[in-house]
Amino acid sequence: MALFKTKTDPKVVPAQLKIPDHIAIIMDGNGRWAKKRMMPRIAGHKTGMNTVKRIATAASDLGVKVLTLYAFSTENWSRPNDEVNFLMQLPIDFFNDFVPDLIKNNIRVEVMGNITQLPEGTQRAVQNAITQTAGGTGMVLNFALNYGGQIEIVDAAKQLAQQVSAGDLDPADITPENFSAALQTAALGALAAPDLLIRTSGELRLSNFMPYQAAYAELYFTDVLWPDYTADDLLEAIASFTRRDRRFGGLNETYESES
Repeated sequence: MALFKTKTDPKVVPAQLKIPDHIAIIMDGNGRWAKKRMMPRIAGHKTGMNTVKRIATAASDLGVKVLTLYAFSTENWSRPNDEVNFLMQLPIDFFNDFVPDLIKNNIRVEVMGNITQLPEGTQRAVQNAITQTAGGTGMVLNFALNYGGQIEIVDAAKQLAQQVSAGDLDPADITPENFSAALQTAALGALAAPDLLIRTSGELRLSNFMPYQAAYAELYFTDVLWPDYTADDLLEAIASFTRRDRRFGGLNETYESES
């Protein structure tokens, strides 16, 4: 089964799909989308923001429990100042416009990453969105904002090392469970690990996105640029997920009987 997909699959019927509990998306291709149209890169980011609204609503309607979106990485600070400043404004515009719809759709906002390094206005918009949607009992819309997976792992290791140093934890008692509890996805509990990880725009790498949590995620790459990504594209990715045999390193009975 192909890991890399294009927009050629026939229309997918949602009722026939196995819906992942947690979908994570690397939203890539905004700049290339704009370049193809001879527009500034920020135009691609602005259009991509509307795609976030479309896909978040579609995922919620399908019954996805957690949708994690890679919005801004720790490496993105190296981009030109004008672009970074625009990207810092996007959460303000997004939440000001979309929070009422999130509340109406029972969607709760969570954010992972070092929020304290963001401009004050961006921090305020993020915290307000978290507070205003806190009553949502449906899908969690989890933004990775100023997030880097390697830094997250290092910070978790430091946290456990401090517990060991204080005498509160024996090194022999460090387990995948308490290590996971030290990661930024701890609040998601049993849903912390994505079942399906999607990357748009044709790039075939994780780019420091959830390297620990995605250890057993099903990977799906598409050449569709993020601003063009639609609910039908999401269905195609889920259809691919549905057809896969997830064994987590073991064997299931069907596989064993056929081998």
